[in-house]
Amino acid sequence: MGAQENRATVERYVELVGTGTAAQIAELYAPDATVEDPIGTDRRHGVDAIREFYGVIEPLARKTELQTMRVAGNEAVVVFTLTTEGNGYRMTIDPIDVMTFDDQARITSMRAYWGPDDMRSEKL
Repeated sequence: MGAQENRATVERYVELVGTGTAAQIAELYAPDATVEDPIGTDRRHGVDAIREFYGVIEPLARKTELQTMRVAGNEAVVVFTLTTEGNGYRMTIDPIDVMTFDDQARITSMRAYWGPDDMRSEKL
C-alpha cells in the first residue's frame, strides 16, 4: 500500500478521535505500535495500551476538524483541532501528530507535538 492508503488512515484517525470508540481508534494501529502523546510522556506500546490511552476521551463529547496533512511514503504529519466537553469545561487543542505506517497502512508509531500552552480551556 502507499501514500493514498496512508492518507485514508490519517483521515479515518481524525474522524474517529472525534466520534469513535477507543477500540475503533486502536484498530488503526499495528499490533506492536507505539504512541507518545504528548512528546516527553511515557510511550505506550501495543494495541491494549493504545486502546486504554484513547479510552480517556471516549466518554467526553468531542469533535475534530482536520487542518492539514502531509503524507510522504510511509510517514505523515497531521494538524487537527480536537474539542472536548466534560465536567463543565470545553478544552480545545491543535496537536501536530507525526505518524509512520506499515505496508497495510496501519499506524506503527504516533508522536503528538503539543504542550500545556497549546490548550485552550473555558468553563461552560
